[in-house]
Amino acid sequence: MSDRTRVNERIRAREIRVIDEDGAQLGVMQPFEAMKLARERGLDLVEISPTAEPPVCKITDYGKYQYQQNKKAHEQRKSSRGSQLKEVKFRPNTAEHDYQVRKNQIIRFLGDGHKVRAMIFHRGREMAHQEVGRAKMDRLLVEIGDQGQIETMPRMEGNVLVALLAPRKGSTASRSAGQAASGAQHAQ
Repeated sequence: MSDRTRVNERIRAREIRVIDEDGAQLGVMQPFEAMKLARERGLDLVEISPTAEPPVCKITDYGKYQYQQNKKAHEQRKSSRGSQLKEVKFRPNTAEHDYQVRKNQIIRFLGDGHKVRAMIFHRGREMAHQEVGRAKMDRLLVEIGDQGQIETMPRMEGNVLVALLAPRKGSTASRSAGQAASGAQHAQ
């Protein structure tokens, strides 16, 4: 039994409002009367709203009630997951095809509603020519412009050039899918 939900004899209020298994109100009565009704039907008396005045109890199967509560909680957790932060990493000398693949990943992530952190790593001598990495980042931001919005402008953090992109408010996955289909037609 759950610690929070009181069932049958654990209900301690003097008077309770009772609802039957079909959702019809049976009125305000004492717990022992409601228990008698529940037992006649082969069900349990479950306290649904303990803070109400008087507390609300329902005549139902406790196992079924627990299952429904767990299902509701799971749905709430599932819908609250929302967006994640995805990271896509580049180098200043990333080849053209690899660049296109990563750019398409960013577009897909933005279409799915995720935020994206685009990162260009500089190593060794590449730090002396940061303009190469900055040019690649500027090109990326221009090409992604209509799919996402720039949340933080590109800036150097140590040896990494970082920009944070967020999905546009009006953009949806269906719109990006339509653009991908039109791109496939142009290729033919």
